[in-house]
Amino acid sequence: MTDTATMPSLEDFEALLNETMPAETGFEGQVVRGTVVAIESDFAIIDIGLKAEGRIPLKEFALPGQPPEIKTGDDVEVFVDRVENALGEAILSRDKARREEAWGQLETAFGGDARVDGVIFGRVKGGFTVDLSGAVAFLPGSQVDIRPIRDVTPLMNIKQPFQILKMDRRRGNIVVSRRAVLEEDRAEQRSELMGKLKEGDNIDGVVKNITDYGAFVDLGGIDGLLHVTDISWKRVNHPSEILTIGETVAVQVVRINPDTQRISLGMKQLADDPWAGIDAKYPLSAKFTGTVTNITDYGAFVELESGVEGLVHVSEMSWVKKNVHPGKIVATSQEVEVMVLEVDPSKRRISLGLKQCGDNPWQAFAAKFPQNTEIEGEVKNITEFGLFIGLDGDVDGMVHLSDLGWEKNGEEAIAEYKKGDMVKALVLDVDIEKERISLGVKQLSSDPFKNVSAKKKGETVTCLITAVTENGLEVEVGETGASAFIRRSDLSRDRGDQRPERFAVGEKVDALVTGMDRSSRKVNLSIKALEISEEKAAVEQYGSTDSGASLGDILGAALEGAKDKE
Repeated sequence: MTDTATMPSLEDFEALLNETMPAETGFEGQVVRGTVVAIESDFAIIDIGLKAEGRIPLKEFALPGQPPEIKTGDDVEVFVDRVENALGEAILSRDKARREEAWGQLETAFGGDARVDGVIFGRVKGGFTVDLSGAVAFLPGSQVDIRPIRDVTPLMNIKQPFQILKMDRRRGNIVVSRRAVLEEDRAEQRSELMGKLKEGDNIDGVVKNITDYGAFVDLGGIDGLLHVTDISWKRVNHPSEILTIGETVAVQVVRINPDTQRISLGMKQLADDPWAGIDAKYPLSAKFTGTVTNITDYGAFVELESGVEGLVHVSEMSWVKKNVHPGKIVATSQEVEVMVLEVDPSKRRISLGLKQCGDNPWQAFAAKFPQNTEIEGEVKNITEFGLFIGLDGDVDGMVHLSDLGWEKNGEEAIAEYKKGDMVKALVLDVDIEKERISLGVKQLSSDPFKNVSAKKKGETVTCLITAVTENGLEVEVGETGASAFIRRSDLSRDRGDQRPERFAVGEKVDALVTGMDRSSRKVNLSIKALEISEEKAAVEQYGSTDSGASLGDILGAALEGAKDKE
């Protein structure tokens, strides 16, 4: 028989059960505080007040890239994943505990638009992962920095501030930005710095970026543009010749635009201006030695001193080489002697001459071959207006069409020449300033027209027939060498005898000078006029046709008289 007095009541049984297995299941899914009772290998043994203890990997107590900071006796908050029976262990997590705690703090920061601290610890597609005190956030690549950066390694595993852009606790998504923090700090620094800076201030900065037109310099929160023309007084083809990214440079604030908050900087302004008093340092006609720094189609730039360059125009490079590219006369980095031709301090320009430092071949030619000197040279070029002849001293002289011959027109005369022919000519004029030499070929012989022009109208001349044409005769007047033309109608007083074929080349005929046109260099001759003149003279001497004498009688008498005189 059972002693009911010794039987435990229902309440006693519940109390006994609770003593054996406390309401452990109420811990699951909660963050509880526990104590580190031991550290074994890579695990921390945590007592959370249950019969069973839990193990947590030590790495869960460490921040990314940092060693764990935990020791026996420390109180820590852990997340209870699952509670095993009395013979098992509690499944605990420090990461989940930190995450639960972090989410609450992050939601508060996100609501108040506050910054949060985090550590970049990994790379994922399109960006990076960030540990925000246990919560993992996504950092897009575009939100890492204000400007794209190639290597993010120096930014990893270090604690730094971030701005939460969006978060979804249900999905466990958090997106952060480091760029937003930098831009905000930069805006504050910019505003503060803009209030302090003024034009003319000297300040140190760091070269952040280099372009073709200049460099951007970080002045400590605000960037200024250092234009390529303000880097140095001397010519700078590209800023990278002088500057490197990350270099600290001393600059001067040249201009500040308060509306756009743009700052223009200068480096050369910190050095003395080499153009100060330039006209005194480089007087006109003085000669200096410089270095060719740049060659263009229109000339070459020569550096006289650091920061001072002058231009040798292509027309001032050589006395004799015309229409030649400057690169065929000088080379970059070549040292040359130049003469100062013009100085303009206001425009910071110096005009230089290269050819002036050598002998002027035009002056040398004029001294050696004065006017009316006979010379000989090779035909270098034939143009529509004359011949160019190579002369002593590597200069060219020109024979104009009108100076090729006395009798033939220019087109006919120039057709007799070809390149390479050796030609004798007379020096007519030398213009040293214009670098021109005028030559003449026809001047080597006397002007035949000058001799024939001495003939008077009505004078009889003997001509040599040089050509018989349908319209008349081409003749050479006496011994003058001048050419003339007797028209068909002037070949005879009798129409039937006005036939050119009656005459032959080489035959001599007498004709009367009927006119002279000196401007066109033409002599008018007429056999017909000579016959009429002779008839008239015979009539006057031997009688009139009106007295009954026939023309035959008169001419017969005239002929007889001529024989008697012989």
